[in-house]
Amino acid sequence: MSAPDKPVQSAGRRWLAAGAPLVLLLAVISMMVGKYGGGPGPLWSALHGLMTGKADDPMLATVFWNVRLPRVMAAILVGAALAAAGATFQGLFRNPLVSPDLLGVSVGASLGAVLGIFLSLNVLLIQLAAFAGGLLAVIVVYGIGSLVRRHDPVLTLVLVGIAVQALIGAGISLIKILADPYDQLPAITYWLLGSMTAITRFDVLSIVPAVVIGLLPMVLLRWRINLMTLGEDEAQALGVDTRKVRLLLVTAATLVTAATVSVTGIIGWIGLIIPHIARMLIGPDFRLLLPSSMLAGAAYLLVVDMLARSIATIEVPLGILTAVVGAPFFLWLLVSGWRGWK
Repeated sequence: MSAPDKPVQSAGRRWLAAGAPLVLLLAVISMMVGKYGGGPGPLWSALHGLMTGKADDPMLATVFWNVRLPRVMAAILVGAALAAAGATFQGLFRNPLVSPDLLGVSVGASLGAVLGIFLSLNVLLIQLAAFAGGLLAVIVVYGIGSLVRRHDPVLTLVLVGIAVQALIGAGISLIKILADPYDQLPAITYWLLGSMTAITRFDVLSIVPAVVIGLLPMVLLRWRINLMTLGEDEAQALGVDTRKVRLLLVTAATLVTAATVSVTGIIGWIGLIIPHIARMLIGPDFRLLLPSSMLAGAAYLLVVDMLARSIATIEVPLGILTAVVGAPFFLWLLVSGWRGWK
């Protein structure tokens, strides 16, 4: 390890040591934020009732354990998962301005959910439709990309992804025009903005297997991702089968993204800005970048969710708040020339 790398590695380990307690602290604070039963007193009362089996206020206990706890769990899981997927995509495509949306997974999931709402399906079927739509969109992008004979496979996937996203976006717009403006259209619009208002324990538990399965290849192949950031030819010269590794990791990141989007709707920018911030703080080594991005993503979404519940009389959709932060940061990256990527 070179001398300049040692401070970066040290900073990464310090962040990992502090990140988990920070996420835990934010989770506890998030449990106390709300218009009903806010503050540490009600939380302690609900916790005491859970331990003794005698709740002083059954309604308060319901709010904490059936409403807020699932939201906190979902914020941690979704934030970490989207940040991990974003870090993986940025490493594979060697670009700090890449996000999990690049290959159409989010817009594909949106089409599935919008179609489910339009057909008046129940919540579970809508979530399954969103999950299937996200996976199908990436399969289409990768299938078309494999038919295009170009020297640069990364550029090919990007261009095909842009075209497929445009087509899927047109389909979503058509369904919105045909939807009932008094019932279906508001539900479609709210889902597309992203929210964890109606999240349940079942929703959280239902996406855990897909997230775990998707994260495993990222962890096991972390050193290969480091090599792929050097470039296609360099990675192949070092013995990496770039085509197989890219396919496996894109599938894993797609699985993670589709699973989370299926229960929360579109929560943009996390997969773009969080991995880049982590990279600027600790460097590009994926062995440290992956867990650091996951902790930062969990912490960030916990904070955003608290703001969504508290800054207005009605709950603000998460997609609006993440865009308010993400868009200026994106512009700053463009103006600054992506300093810190290398």
